[in-house]
Amino acid sequence: MEKINSLQNVHVKAWKKLQTKKGRKQQGLYLLDGWHLVNEAVKAKVSIKTLLITEKQLATEPDLTHFPALIEISEEVASHISATVTPQGVFALAVLPKPVADPLSKLDLSRPWLLLDNVQDPGNIGTMVRTADAAGFAGVAFGTGTVDIHQPKVERAMQGSQFHLQLISTDLTDFVKLLQSQGKPVYGSELNPEAAQYLDIKAPDSFGLVMGNEGNGMSDELLALTDKNLYIPIKGRAESLNVAIAAGILMFGLYR
Repeated sequence: MEKINSLQNVHVKAWKKLQTKKGRKQQGLYLLDGWHLVNEAVKAKVSIKTLLITEKQLATEPDLTHFPALIEISEEVASHISATVTPQGVFALAVLPKPVADPLSKLDLSRPWLLLDNVQDPGNIGTMVRTADAAGFAGVAFGTGTVDIHQPKVERAMQGSQFHLQLISTDLTDFVKLLQSQGKPVYGSELNPEAAQYLDIKAPDSFGLVMGNEGNGMSDELLALTDKNLYIPIKGRAESLNVAIAAGILMFGLYR
């Protein structure tokens, strides 16, 4: 087994670049950090090129024959390539899915979809993807301006739910129009005079739900396209809800 200890190693420098979208695109790879994500990826039959593992972790996993290649790395290398403060010491180099010519034609539209409009915080994104998974949604669409699906902090925050439903990066305008062309309503999330309380909505089995940017909300373009914009009544004195909390309330409230 190859062993790499130096931060100056050419492979280590390449792995570090996987924290950037440009690096992921150039190498055709993305990084999964920790046993939970690695094992979930294996269950989902994700194509894994190489497993990177420290001596400490190697001692706890004697049978790694199901991985195509193994490289032992030092604790220093593990800390260097990880986006976390205290990495577990195991990483998978997963093959980046190839772009599909018409991604919207391959989707399961029999159940609801969550659409993320310019959402920036990886923790919020991870929480919303996990909640969409728990609520039984078909998938999550990452719109323009939303943090990349394979950004390491986003991958980690999704905690394996990314392998349980469909995730796509797309122009949300096109996706909204596709849903509406098939008679599926698209709900926005904004408090305005025309908005409806979400509890008053009887949603069908399939619909789209758009959640907007943490500070600015949904774009005006998407707000103009939605069939109905919804709000969550606040009984206390808080001015607003975190976008991930609001998304969870709406997803479970509408898809029931």
